[in-house]
Amino acid sequence: MAYEMEEIRTGQEIFYYLLEHHEIREETENRLYQAYAENERIQNLVKSQAEIACSSIERYGDVIYLIPKEENYFLGFSKAQLKALLCKSGGTDKDYFLSQFVILTLLVEFYDSQGRSSKAREFLRVGDLQNSIGTYLKTGAENSREETDTERGMAFTDMYEAYEALRSDEKGSKAKTTKEGFLHHLLKFLEKQGLIEYVEEDEMIQTTKKLDNFMDWNLLNQNHYLRVRQVLGLEKEVNV
Repeated sequence: MAYEMEEIRTGQEIFYYLLEHHEIREETENRLYQAYAENERIQNLVKSQAEIACSSIERYGDVIYLIPKEENYFLGFSKAQLKALLCKSGGTDKDYFLSQFVILTLLVEFYDSQGRSSKAREFLRVGDLQNSIGTYLKTGAENSREETDTERGMAFTDMYEAYEALRSDEKGSKAKTTKEGFLHHLLKFLEKQGLIEYVEEDEMIQTTKKLDNFMDWNLLNQNHYLRVRQVLGLEKEVNV
């Protein structure tokens, strides 16, 4: 199938814009958005470029996203990079897995995979998130005494120990060696990625339209949702 030069040029323009901005919104970049949404040949060109760049292109509502695949360390983050960004100096794998567990907990607190939209609440207090993290980790660690971590698929005991090793500081320390500081840096990271709005003065978290779209259209189908709840120990594993 031969492409017109104008189609190739437009496809390259769309992909370059996505590389720079990671998304194309209909309201701000209508020309590029319409060119992609209305022309299947241009879509194929852009998706082909994304595939070579170890990424995928998804259109949710009025936004087109460039989504790096898990192994894409150029457009995404490696485990080592995330560990340096989210964990205390000299952080171990326990600390890294704890940071990922916190993100899963935040998602479960905001989304329930029910109804027309998966979103269950509009905001979450930082203190409530911290309480949920402690509760889930403690419950998971207690259950792991009866089931091995391999069976559960996640080392709750290790993560619970890593969490308890962080000091508590009611003064709101920003040090990554405290529970409050660890959570603060993780929330700031998610905010920088455009996934949440973190209102520090009110200690309140809100999700962005970007995260809502991801959860509604892709990440939070029923199977994924049940898997997340199983990881957190909220659902029993069911073999089908």
